[in-house]
Parts: sequence; structure tokens; C-alpha cells
Amino acid sequence: MYSASASAPTGGLTSWPRRAERWLDSRGRYAWIIAMVLGFVFFWPVGLALLAYILWSKRMFNPSCGQRRFDRHARHGMMGNTGNAAFDAYKADMLTRLENEQRAFEGFLQRLRDAKDKSEFDAFMEDRARAAAEGTPAPVAQDVPPTEGRAGAY
Repeated sequence: MYSASASAPTGGLTSWPRRAERWLDSRGRYAWIIAMVLGFVFFWPVGLALLAYILWSKRMFNPSCGQRRFDRHARHGMMGNTGNAAFDAYKADMLTRLENEQRAFEGFLQRLRDAKDKSEFDAFMEDRARAAAEGTPAPVAQDVPPTEGRAGAY
């Protein structure tokens, strides 16, 4: 006869819905969609219940759903040693070079944005100085065109 004591560990014993949830999570959000569609096909209340659960638990919007397996492989592939010393040295050198190029490119983009902002500001100041020298009012920069003269404007 089998008897369970209160001090028995229950870590390995989980309910079938919890196991199904983990199994679907490990396969990603498309597994949840397929399960929901099959639920609608075979018995519509099951599909409706799955849809409600997916939306309530935010399974569709969770970026980590289905990513555990990928993260484990990516971590092993990117950071792990392959056993080939020449390849590992090449990989480390290439990653360092790419990171340096990325930092240089981001710096270039920032300098480009700063230069564009400076040229626009200089052009604005020249227009303003030219207007002040001629005695005409300075041009006003407007993002929204005036409503006068448009059909339907009051």
C-alpha cells in the first residue's frame, strides 16, 4: 500500500495543467496559438478558455515566452569555448573589433546629428540677422500652417 507523508517533497509532482503550460511556454507563442485554434476546432469553450488565459496572463506579449531554449544555445555559442584555440582567439578578436566599430559608428552618427543641428541653427540666425538688417520682422518658424484661406476654416 502507498502512503504519502506530509514531509515528502512535492517538487517533482506537478499538475497536468502546469506541465502543459510549461511545455507550451518552452515551444513559444506559436504553440499557444496552435493550441487555441485546435481548442476552437474540437470544442469551442476550450478555445475560448485558452484565448482568455493567453490574454489574461499576457502570454502573447511576453518576450521571454519560448526564448529560454534560444538563450541557452546563444549563451553557449557566443560565450562558450569551442575547444579550438585558434577559432576562439579569432572570435574574441572579431567581437572586440565589431564592438569598437559599433562605438565609432555611434559616435559618427552623434557628430552628424550635432553638425546638422548646428547648421540649421546657423541658418536660422543668419535669416534673423538678415531680417533685422533689412528692418523687416524676423521670420517665425511654425510647425502648423495657418488655417486662414483653407476651405472649412472659421
